[in-house]
Amino acid sequence: MNILDKIVANKRIEVDLKKSLITQAQLEASVMMERTSISLAEVLRKSNSGIIAEHKRRSPSKSVINQSLSVQDVAKGYSEAGACGMSVLTDGKYFGGSIDDLLLARASTNMPILRKEFIIDEYQIVEAKAYGADVILLIAAILRRDEIKTLSELAKGLGLDVLLEVHNQEELEKSLMPSLDMLGVNNRNLKSFEVDLDISRTLSQQIPDDFVKVSESGISSVEAIRDLKEFSYQGFLIGENFMKTDDPGKNAAEFIKRLEQ
Repeated sequence: MNILDKIVANKRIEVDLKKSLITQAQLEASVMMERTSISLAEVLRKSNSGIIAEHKRRSPSKSVINQSLSVQDVAKGYSEAGACGMSVLTDGKYFGGSIDDLLLARASTNMPILRKEFIIDEYQIVEAKAYGADVILLIAAILRRDEIKTLSELAKGLGLDVLLEVHNQEELEKSLMPSLDMLGVNNRNLKSFEVDLDISRTLSQQIPDDFVKVSESGISSVEAIRDLKEFSYQGFLIGENFMKTDDPGKNAAEFIKRLEQ
């Protein structure tokens, strides 16, 4: 069993437990359900930088990245830096995140917020909306085509943007459908955790222009982004590069300034 299989197996247990504690009907009664979401896809289309800055405490590949900073401070820093949006990892066991991080980030910024999670159940999408997310992530590697369709259509019905993440052409081909807003190419193999930006370059030709193209993981330089822009990418998800510093917001601001020069 690889790490991705372990994460999904644990997620099924976690979701079942959450359902027994807070019902979906209770989530649907949240005041946040009435909030109008901000479209990350629209912000990326108009942006010069395309930076989606991530809050991530740790990961299976790197262990501890940064556990000393508050999510509120990171959110404010990213917002002041001019990031297009913020990605908040809510997985607890493997990434040190929490659904409460989403709520704290929402209270600290007006940027679009992406719930970065291993979504396998409709409950998690309603939960994302109830806790202030604007965007959800769906991972093609852990979902069948019919599941992607059901989950993405539910998200759209709740007014959320959908970012669908793929790692190869097979995942891309099974995933293309009108209920997606953004196609994300993850340069990190979730089974081996090796990173290769050529994955984004190769798959860019296969993604229709209807979708905003997002390159994820392993991006650490302005030069890499300039290169990927030549392949029609409009969004760039960066987490570790900012989070490994003492001041992610300041680091993001300097990065974005260099990128826009």
